[in-house]
Amino acid sequence: MAKVTVRYWAAAKAAAEVAEEPYEADTLAEALAAVRERHPGELTRVLLRCSFLVDGDPVGTRGHETVRLADGGTVEVLPPFAGG
Repeated sequence: MAKVTVRYWAAAKAAAEVAEEPYEADTLAEALAAVRERHPGELTRVLLRCSFLVDGDPVGTRGHETVRLADGGTVEVLPPFAGG
């Protein structure tokens, strides 16, 4: 399994109560399942509205189970931001 860092921003950071944390997962779907298991409350609801970057690349509409994670990689959890 790849060791990745999940970084939370804005409402996701507030719900997780941490800025980042390590996970082991081979796909984005596995990483997000682990996040939901560790944070079953508000963060689970916030994730429904989030977009994700994996190693700086937008995930977009790709299925999370198809997005492979690289060892040492980063997953950015981005809730909708107000403004522009």
